Amino acid sequence: MKIVLAYSGGLDTSVILRWLIEHYDAEVIAFTADIGQGEEVEEAREKALETGASKAYALDLKEEFVRDFVFPMMRAAPLYEGYYLLGTAIARPLIAKYMVKLAQEEGAEAVSHGATGKGNDQVRFELTTYALNPDLKVIVPWREWEMKGRPDLVAYAERHGIPVPVTQEKPYSMDANMLHISYEGGILEDPWAEPPAEMFRFTQNPEAAPDAPEYVEIEFKRGDPVAVNGERLVPAALLARLNEIAGRHGVGRVDLVENRYVGMKSRGVYETPGGTLLYHARRAVESLTLDREALHLRDQLSPKYAELVYYGYWFAPEREKLQALFDAIAEDVTGTARLKLYKGNVLVAGRKSPVSLYDQSLVSFDEEGDYDQKDAEGFIKINALRLKVRSRVLGRG
Repeated sequence: MKIVLAYSGGLDTSVILRWLIEHYDAEVIAFTADIGQGEEVEEAREKALETGASKAYALDLKEEFVRDFVFPMMRAAPLYEGYYLLGTAIARPLIAKYMVKLAQEEGAEAVSHGATGKGNDQVRFELTTYALNPDLKVIVPWREWEMKGRPDLVAYAERHGIPVPVTQEKPYSMDANMLHISYEGGILEDPWAEPPAEMFRFTQNPEAAPDAPEYVEIEFKRGDPVAVNGERLVPAALLARLNEIAGRHGVGRVDLVENRYVGMKSRGVYETPGGTLLYHARRAVESLTLDREALHLRDQLSPKYAELVYYGYWFAPEREKLQALFDAIAEDVTGTARLKLYKGNVLVAGRKSPVSLYDQSLVSFDEEGDYDQKDAEGFIKINALRLKVRSRVLGRG
């Protein structure tokens, strides 16, 4: 049997690679997606070969990730359960897409991943796999083997001479890409425990951030960010620049207990520096350029979209239909937002647009503009009619 394994080089997938070879007598082809982890990508490729993979691919997908997954998602301004910017969730359909693609190119009968049977990632990887190639077999060691948790995996790795970055002294896992880094497990499973200060990698401790604020300007054109401080950048470079700027001011940390798709609550800690800036900048430009009802409609449907991404339905028709709507609405999002960053905080300091719907003469207390204040009386009476009728029925009148 030939199996394509989505391989990160961490504890789980390192053990899985060896286990697949032994348990299935399989030829394992390792695949690592470079979506912004840094040097870990080449290290993972080399480690996969050392651990027994017949081939090991490390594909640079950073531009595709930001352009075709992150930016379209952000047109929906989604937040899962009010906080989470979906940094892990949005990476999974891209990884699974290439897992399926390599399986086809290599003639593999199956694909495999390192997600556990308790988490969301198993759903995300497998829904994408079946949506793109329903005939592929998906092998999930966490749902087959006898090992119960990370301590068992550490022991297995030690027996087989597999070096792993997670130890009993550092018992939490990390998953990074260009949009964010997540931390979970181990000591973080106690929702009362504060995350260790030394854990964070993308952002400066807000308490140690610069004492002077920094301003950053982000320009949008027809729904997508195109420039930072006047410099036009391609998507991956733009996000990297914002990560750098926001990171040094401690912007983008989130610590939350979320509801997994499989039914349990889990505690996750996230750093999404550049994505946080993009979220606030977009909302600022939208406030000028989007019609009220178009904006409200988008905001009504945005939580559903976030849920679909979180659950793993990127290649499902309902997500694609919502995407078409949000893309159409985002066509009007052109302009620039100026943000003020200071010790973990993001404040909107200004916004402007060549297609702004904001009419100062209409809103000003000093000008009449194209508005007759007498018209407000009839407007209010018409809207109050049902309230007056109900009040009389209830005996209030």
